[in-house]
Parts: sequence; C-alpha cells; structure tokens
Amino acid sequence: MNNTDSATIDYKKEVIRKGIHLCSLSIPIIYYYIPRKLALDILLPLTLLSIAIDLGRYVFPSLAGWFYTWFGFLLRKHEVDKKKKNLNGASYVFISAFICVLLFPKILFITAFTVLIVGDISAALIGRRFGRHKFLAKSLEGTLAFFVFGSIAIFFTPKVLCLPGEYLIAIVAVALGAIGENISYGWADDNLVIPLTVGFVLWGLYLWFFPNLSLILPNVPI
Repeated sequence: MNNTDSATIDYKKEVIRKGIHLCSLSIPIIYYYIPRKLALDILLPLTLLSIAIDLGRYVFPSLAGWFYTWFGFLLRKHEVDKKKKNLNGASYVFISAFICVLLFPKILFITAFTVLIVGDISAALIGRRFGRHKFLAKSLEGTLAFFVFGSIAIFFTPKVLCLPGEYLIAIVAVALGAIGENISYGWADDNLVIPLTVGFVLWGLYLWFFPNLSLILPNVPI
C-alpha cells in the first residue's frame, strides 16, 4: 500500500516486510542465467508449497501457531481474515512469477518483475511516509515514487539492442504499471497486477514500434 490511511501494520514493520520483498529480486536475476524450463521447474514446487502453507494455516492449528509466531507481525489485516482465507503477499509473488515466466519472453519478465519489486517497495515506503495528496485509490506521492524508481530500474534491465526507443517504451510501461498498482487496491493483489500490466504493455509496444525485433536475448539461456 502507498497511503497511510489504508495501512494495517506500522511503518517499522512495513520496512521489514519490504526488505523481505526486496529478496524477490533474486527471481529475475537467477532467471537471467537459467533456461525457462528450469525456472518453471523451480518455481512450481515453491509456489505450491507457499500456497499449501498459506491455506493450511487456516485449517491446522499447529501450522497456524508456527506461521503466526514467525510471520504474523508482518501480515496485513486482510491476510489474516479467517472468513475469506486470503493468501499473503509472498504467495502472490510466487504465483505471479510462475504465471509471468509462462506468459512472457525472458526480457519482458525480467523488466516487469524488477519493476514490481522496486516500484512496489518505493510506493509503499515513500507513500506511507510522505503521502499527503489523494490520487485515485492511493496517494500521489506513492504513485510518483513507483514511477520514478521503476523508471530508474529499467535502465538496469536487459534490452535487445539498447535502442533509445526501448527505454522510452519501458518508461511508458512503468507509468501504466504505477497506475495499475494504485487502482488495484481493494480488489486485486498488486503482485499480480503490476508485472502483468508492465509485461503486456511492454510486449504490445515492442510489437507496435519494433515489429521486426526479436525479443530473444543473445547469449542468454532460453
């Protein structure tokens, strides 16, 4: 979240939560060096395990006791709703990673997932600390932070030919990803919305502006 009014954990716990979230950058970094099939073979069991533990805490008291002892202080209110049995953000990160590896060429996944991690962390921490002006569902400050830091991040993600136009279309995708992160609040998990938005927008812009450009990165495992 990137507005104080909707926060359900205090700022110190938010920093810890986002510090853990930062570790998710290991997913696009590792995926750069390994083939798609191996990435899916790794992500599938991790995703299923995460979902099993996440849902199992609602059913098995002993599992719930262990889970809440270690992670309870980081969970938001909707993530401990026993009626709705919602998944927590970590499970959605794994689900999102698996789906996006399935859907997107590697170059798009790495960009979209890097923007997810960097943009989401920036939006949450800056929005909660400095958010003063309402913009759509969250704060203007948080959404701008997502855009600024997400745009910086795309200069560190791979490009096919490093053409200026590739950076420009990536910035457009980041802008729409920032809007997606903002308006997703309350109805969808942003760990899914952000990379899907950025990935599909970037893919469409590549097809539109660079129709003859292959999205396969040279000298990188497919």
